[in-house]
Amino acid sequence: MGFFDKLKQGLAKTREAVFGNLFSSAEKIDDAFFDELEEGLILADVGMETTEELLEELRNACKREHINTRPEAKQKLISIVADHMRPERPFAAENGKAVLLIVGVNGVGKTTSIGKLAHVYKQSGRAPMLAAADTFRAAAAEQLAEWAERAGVPMVRHQEGSDPAAVVFDSVASYKAKNCDLLIVDTAGRLHNKQHLMDELSKIGRVISRELPDTPCEVLLVLDATTGQNAVAQARAFKDSVPLSGVILTKLDGTAKGGVVIAIANELRVPVRFVGVGEKQDDLQRFDPDEFAAALF
Repeated sequence: MGFFDKLKQGLAKTREAVFGNLFSSAEKIDDAFFDELEEGLILADVGMETTEELLEELRNACKREHINTRPEAKQKLISIVADHMRPERPFAAENGKAVLLIVGVNGVGKTTSIGKLAHVYKQSGRAPMLAAADTFRAAAAEQLAEWAERAGVPMVRHQEGSDPAAVVFDSVASYKAKNCDLLIVDTAGRLHNKQHLMDELSKIGRVISRELPDTPCEVLLVLDATTGQNAVAQARAFKDSVPLSGVILTKLDGTAKGGVVIAIANELRVPVRFVGVGEKQDDLQRFDPDEFAAALF
């Protein structure tokens, strides 16, 4: 099953529960259509601000391009939504050596996502290494080690309670020695308002920039799609505290709130880089805005 089919299957809850037969009807576009569409977008957790923007663009496009039918309006909406989610800059990890610093609160699937990321990149011919810098959560390193073994990639870990920055320092040394080209760092699950955890993240960042000065570092926030607008609030709070450069959205297959992807990309100007559409190792997929928009509607 290709990415589009997995995505379509994963977004079935959102598509069927929220939009139903809105676009399949042969009826003309009228105010009732836009009212229904507005309700659907809000129910899908697109958020009020983004919903209003999308509706205004669609209304203007329908007038300008003489679009009269609902199926035509759907195709136009797909195009508008995809454009709102398009990243403004390329993703460093796709263009050579990079560090991926993975952050998020506990329970969103952070460690699992890191394991799947390692698999994705190993399968595409890269040489990733994992750094177990979450030294606070009991068994975090063990869980990551299982994923590292499954993906067939090296991992550096210290004892529970160790200094996370020291783990990263040793990981960088091993990364260089083994000639890896991607360092993926697991960090302690944190809330944006826990100052000591934010300070720890800054310390890790300083180690990376000092030891790998010419290697770009992407800070990716893992979010749980089932939390809907709470995920947007979380992303906003993290963005205020750390130099957030992208999002990994998990559990997209288990929610009717798939529209949250659009809200994150549009309101926060933070690109979604990966989405999780299942439990299997290869169910974390690179995000494609065109395929996502088509699958959603």
